Amino acid sequence: MLSRPEGAPGSFRPPAPRPPEKRLGFLRLLSTLRHNPLECWSADFFREPIAAFRLPFADALLVHDPAAIKHVLVDNAANYRKDPIQRRVLANGLAEGLLSVEGERWEMQRRMLAPLFARRTVTSFGAAMLRAAENLVARWRSLGPGASLDMAAEMTLLTLNVLALTIFSDGIGDEYGDFRIAMTAYFGLIGRIGALDLLGMPDYLPRPGRRHLRRTMAYFEGIIDDIIEKRRQRLAAPDDAPEDLLTLLLRALDPSTGRAMNLAEVRSNILTFLSAGHETTANALAWSTFLLSQAPEWRARVQDEADRELQGDGGGLFDRLIVTRAVVEEALRLYPPIAALSRMAKGGDRLGERTVRPRTLIVIAPYVLHRHQSLWDRPDIFDPARFLPGATRKIARFAYLPFGIGPRICIGSSFALQEASIVLAMLCHHFDFELMPEARVWPLQRVTLCPAEGVPMRITPRSRKGGVAGIADGTALSQRTG
Repeated sequence: MLSRPEGAPGSFRPPAPRPPEKRLGFLRLLSTLRHNPLECWSADFFREPIAAFRLPFADALLVHDPAAIKHVLVDNAANYRKDPIQRRVLANGLAEGLLSVEGERWEMQRRMLAPLFARRTVTSFGAAMLRAAENLVARWRSLGPGASLDMAAEMTLLTLNVLALTIFSDGIGDEYGDFRIAMTAYFGLIGRIGALDLLGMPDYLPRPGRRHLRRTMAYFEGIIDDIIEKRRQRLAAPDDAPEDLLTLLLRALDPSTGRAMNLAEVRSNILTFLSAGHETTANALAWSTFLLSQAPEWRARVQDEADRELQGDGGGLFDRLIVTRAVVEEALRLYPPIAALSRMAKGGDRLGERTVRPRTLIVIAPYVLHRHQSLWDRPDIFDPARFLPGATRKIARFAYLPFGIGPRICIGSSFALQEASIVLAMLCHHFDFELMPEARVWPLQRVTLCPAEGVPMRITPRSRKGGVAGIADGTALSQRTG
């Protein structure tokens, strides 16, 4: 059960594991990795810029020095490739997509996909994001005052709706609920790290849950292949296909070679869009609503901004949601979607005073980085003021990596930030949120960082003097934006 925040404004300390003073022994480490890898980080990792540790199959360095991070992910990125554990995780359905491929294949896909997430394209999806939020608001209003719901599940359904409106206009199967359950199972299965992984055993050795994972992948592939086939039929007809991201993906050509993606590449990238495009954004929204429920002063500021900006012209809405975006960015700091990333050194190198031998594992954990005592003031406190205009100058470059950095930065980061900010503003415009008294909100690391037991909330429609009480104001705004 979560206690209510106490003390002065800006003093809320969100729930997080207390780092153990001593590093975990191998058996306890193995058990903790299976249960919740977030609980493995000992206190010294939050103090030291670079810390060495040993895994059964490799020497490892935990790197949280901004200059060293820049060296690994940008300056000498060619020397640091994805390690076997990360490749094993991503191989389950994503092996041919942008997240997994390396070298020339990655460069080709990046060139082909970059225009799909250009600022102009992403901005054009603002109206669809508003429509998805309006649909959710209308459904919540139909539940009546004081309705209770799981914010994590609701945000997952909402982000699936956004995908249906922006990426896959023909829909994602018949039941979003079934798809959400399957996606949750998928992330839970591929995100578990076991003894065989830590010992560097080959991938052909059986892992627990692999049979269930194969069934889940067959379900996804059936949906995705159906999506692709229907769209190709529409593309064959003149002037019939919607100009969404799927159409752009199927029409994309490598500007250097003129090559289109093959079926396996299209399928892997669609699954990447489905997973990264809804799971990470849904978690960011779930954490943002939770944090606002515990910080009344920030909730009031977001509501004031939303009440003002949602009554105006829809053009440039995202750029005007300054406070709302700061809340989302602070939620991403405290609960980054990808809690840790890793690379393996191909050749020898140096990071500061540390020698890097070939096959050294380099771990950069945004969860630890974002709470590092040498880089942040009051790192465990919820304080969106860090991300308001002017304050961001105090944040060290390469100290904030919710979407990664360098050549392999998340290609959909601007899409996710815009979506989360617009949706959060709409929800705060129409509702107050109250965490249920019995709630136990706790971060769980699988592939993404999600609330372990959801975020149960009681929602109440707001009464706003001088505002438009119904859903029509949002509808009008999305029409103007479109």
